[in-house]
Amino acid sequence: MSVEKLFLSNSLKEFQGIKKLGDLTMKQLSYEELVWQPSSESNSIAIIVKHLSGNMISRWTDFLTSDGEKTWRNRDQEFEGTYSSKEEILAAWEKGWDVVFSAIQNLKEDDILKTITIRGEVHFVLQAIHRQISHYGYHIGQIVYVGKQVKNEQFTSLSIPRGHSEQYLNEKLKNVKHT
Repeated sequence: MSVEKLFLSNSLKEFQGIKKLGDLTMKQLSYEELVWQPSSESNSIAIIVKHLSGNMISRWTDFLTSDGEKTWRNRDQEFEGTYSSKEEILAAWEKGWDVVFSAIQNLKEDDILKTITIRGEVHFVLQAIHRQISHYGYHIGQIVYVGKQVKNEQFTSLSIPRGHSEQYLNEKLKNVKHT
């Protein structure tokens, strides 16, 4: 497998992994919990989803041929108002991710060293991908954190639960095939 193909495959896997963290968090929450704001200067999960979806659709639509900051995007509006139901939040979430996954899956090995622009700034495709993995990971970390605040002890851990690190490691090592 070429380095380029490995990069694209791994990038898709990273996006899928961070999406899963958001999926598993939002699955645990009601509509009221999704629109809850920790403070007046904080964003609710619904607002974070609105921002992510807007960013994803802007950045990944016509990814190789137009600036990632589309003229039709109104970023400031992404931080206002909210959705009227959990289903509407999840639909926006999926719509954004569908655009990301489609764009990544349509990239070819020789695309990763092409250049694109985001707000007029030139990036190699591989830089733009890393930029978005970092950006989405940052916001999905916020989603998980707010979800933990809301659910507290009722939050189902998305990683190794406290006090189970050794057990987890032993299970992983037990399943490793030695050659």
